[in-house]
Amino acid sequence: MEVIIVIELCGKSYNCEKELTLSVIGGKWKMLILWHLGKEEKKRFNELRSLMPGISPRMLVSQLRELEDNFIVHREVYAVVPPKVEYSLTDQGKSLMPILEAMYSWGKDYMETANTVKTR
Repeated sequence: MEVIIVIELCGKSYNCEKELTLSVIGGKWKMLILWHLGKEEKKRFNELRSLMPGISPRMLVSQLRELEDNFIVHREVYAVVPPKVEYSLTDQGKSLMPILEAMYSWGKDYMETANTVKTR
């Protein structure tokens, strides 16, 4: 008999840790957002947007909200005029940086290998 594990987190159900992980950090933009926030302490919305020219404002808001809902990103709102909001990684978000750095390194190696194979 197979044991089925169901993980409940933030009002959602997941069948395994892999599914949970991909839900939290998967998607076209989340890892880039995490990368940029991990390289500097804090970023404002437009700073993030300028680092990712292909992302729409609506998509950036959506991805930041999901990361915030999953306790990966912290959103700090300052009571000033004009409004000021900064985003930063939580401790949980910071714990992803070694993984992202390893993925960056893998991508760099893969790109070099793919270019070598392509030019043969």
